[in-house]
Amino acid sequence: MAEELEVLNKGTKAETYRSLLPQLEALMQCEDDLIANMANITAALKETFGWLWVGFYLVKKDQLVLGPFQGPIACTRIGYGKGVCGTSWREKKTIIVPDVDEFPGHIACSSASRSEIVVPLIRNKEVLAILDIDSSELDQFDQTDKEWLEKLVNSIPT
Repeated sequence: MAEELEVLNKGTKAETYRSLLPQLEALMQCEDDLIANMANITAALKETFGWLWVGFYLVKKDQLVLGPFQGPIACTRIGYGKGVCGTSWREKKTIIVPDVDEFPGHIACSSASRSEIVVPLIRNKEVLAILDIDSSELDQFDQTDKEWLEKLVNSIPT
């Protein structure tokens, strides 16, 4: 079954998210496979916002392991507490990095990445995965992104 998004791209960032989120939620209601849903989420976010890289890392034992993504090739494994993703996992919270060069221990999977937002997928107080988004622009992400991406991640069936 082919799916198509109808997303408002001419309004504010919040209006774009407001248009996108219910469509992704409806898409996920028809699918209970976590990886399939992550794949569609990454494609939809990349297509809608045009960010450099959008992807998930899955918690597997003591590492984050690369999952579905859109963009250039990426780091395959990230340790607990390492880089922005590992720090988000450890702290169990969203992290916005306006300039990745200013983040201590930043892992540069792509030299084109300039800013980043990382949102943990948490269930029963445990991080199951991390949504990682990189932009080639400085200071790309803000509280609007945080609010809407957290809503999206919280709506993923696990």
